Amino acid sequence: MIVILNEFFKQRKRSFFKRQRNVDKELKGAFLKIKKEFEEHLQAINENTNEIQSNYECLCEIEAKIDKLAERMDKIQLFLQSNSSFIAEDQKAFEIKPLTKTEQQVFMVLYALEDEKGMVSYADISRKTALSDDIISNYITSMIGKGIPILKKYINSRPFLKLDQEFKTLQAKENLLMIDPAQKELVNF
Repeated sequence: MIVILNEFFKQRKRSFFKRQRNVDKELKGAFLKIKKEFEEHLQAINENTNEIQSNYECLCEIEAKIDKLAERMDKIQLFLQSNSSFIAEDQKAFEIKPLTKTEQQVFMVLYALEDEKGMVSYADISRKTALSDDIISNYITSMIGKGIPILKKYINSRPFLKLDQEFKTLQAKENLLMIDPAQKELVNF
């Protein structure tokens, strides 16, 4: 009986190792298949990366050429502006109605305070002009209606004012509002 059992266990053992070898071969085959798929996927990623890199380089070259063209256009525009009455289309044309003396004063205070503070509140203008906040608000609204590009920004429900930078530059160069030099002196206190 022991011999029979011994023989039975030997056959079981051989059968078990055969199955294990078959499973090992199947696993190795499956892993090799997965490894091959990963290598193909990696190769595709590398090819896409190379394509993306070449597209990026091409875009950089195009951007550099566009920048050069923009610089040349700016030079041409400056030349035309300095040698003729050419006005570029992108410059804003401000259509402004004449301001009253008080509106001019409020404007000059806004102009001067903006240089100091950046954003200006009604209270800031009120302190300099001795007018109430409500009256300042009315004058600002009137000036906006007359074409003065005043930008309003609300911070904590309080309006803050700022002049359009391009308008401010033009005002400094060309005195679009025809403000008296005496009025300017009143603001420089």
